[in-house]
Amino acid sequence: MKLQTLLLLGTFIFFASCSQQQQQARKPISHTSGTFIKESIERNKILIADEEYLIAEIIKKDSLKSYISSNKGYWYKYETKVNEATPTPKRGDIAFFDYEIKDLKNRIIYTMAETKPQTYYVDKENIMMGLRDGIKLMKKGEIVTFLFPSHMAYGYHGDDKKIGTNEPLICTVSLNDIKEDTQAKN
Repeated sequence: MKLQTLLLLGTFIFFASCSQQQQQARKPISHTSGTFIKESIERNKILIADEEYLIAEIIKKDSLKSYISSNKGYWYKYETKVNEATPTPKRGDIAFFDYEIKDLKNRIIYTMAETKPQTYYVDKENIMMGLRDGIKLMKKGEIVTFLFPSHMAYGYHGDDKKIGTNEPLICTVSLNDIKEDTQAKN
């Protein structure tokens, strides 16, 4: 009986001591000071400034054309402008266009034949960010040349083919037609 009492008393003391020691959750050790993010921001500011300088030089050399600065951070000029009050593509439309892509040294990366005629469901498909916005500025029959900094083109990733990392681009786009998407369920 003494052995049972001792075992019972020992078990009771063991459980009582465990319940009294409430374990505190350990906090993670953090070694980040934000320097990586700060350095990344500084690198991007320098990259954007360099690209904007190169684009400004192109615009300065092309003094016969008037360039427009978009509120999205790219520039464009009209090769062919339609002056009539006709609609521009909007969400729910299908835009049919051709385009050519060059680097800032005016070397062709993709010809219009390589990019094929495009059928774009406006704001419903994933295309180059600059084109996504720029096409909505155009009227049927217009040809526009866009100067896209890399963050409005293919960005850090490139296109995994001919367009490299952080490459600003010149895109000449011909908007051939705009149709309402009658199958759309907005």
